[in-house]
Amino acid sequence: MKRDIFGRLIFLKKNFTRCFGIASYPRFNWKNKTDIQGSVRLTELPPKNVLLVSNHQTYFADVALMVLAINSAHHGRIDNVRYPGFFRPRHNLYFVAADETVNAGLLTKVMAYCGAVSVKRTWRADGEDVKRKVDPKDQGNIAKALADGWVISFPQGTTKPFMPGRKGTAYMIKEHKPIVIPVVINGFRRAFDKKGLFIKKKGTTLSMWFKPALKINYDSPVEEILEQVMDGIGASEKFNLIVETTESGK
Repeated sequence: MKRDIFGRLIFLKKNFTRCFGIASYPRFNWKNKTDIQGSVRLTELPPKNVLLVSNHQTYFADVALMVLAINSAHHGRIDNVRYPGFFRPRHNLYFVAADETVNAGLLTKVMAYCGAVSVKRTWRADGEDVKRKVDPKDQGNIAKALADGWVISFPQGTTKPFMPGRKGTAYMIKEHKPIVIPVVINGFRRAFDKKGLFIKKKGTTLSMWFKPALKINYDSPVEEILEQVMDGIGASEKFNLIVETTESGK
């Protein structure tokens, strides 16, 4: 009865991941199309201390496809999720998620069991703007996840487009010095509802680009590291006009 670093039963965690992989398969292969690029780079990475940073468009659909793509690449199936390898999923793959999101209901709690590292937002809670300090426990949990495997994080901390990145990501990079892989996604906002659970438009192309690792000077100020990350995921201010045009379908 082995458990992961957060006390979750690994066999149960893998079974939940398999179930969600099977349930997600038609959404990504039959009802919509996927265009995955660069996943071969994932086969060249070490098993631990890897941080994948991405722009964010839905609560769960982006993460689901990324998990399938990572597991596919792990089993030698590059740039596709037609044979995603979810029958032998990685158990040390984690994703950062807002505490209020993963605790919203039974389904989200089950999804969280697949590898969520829940954190408390410092700027928003229960639909209201707040200002509070970063919880050291949250930072410690992300550090534990990096020490055990790979972590998926969304620096903007929200699915709203064109939002600025949060410095917490840069502090984490500066302190733990992970290999940082930027991921650029598109199409999810058109295809799914905000939560990523229901399909809005079939036949949408869901793109996911795993870019080369960022060359980061870990001694740089956090502002510079954050700017580099945001440039990497195409979410800095200078990319906003390009992304906005793409999102509008023009």
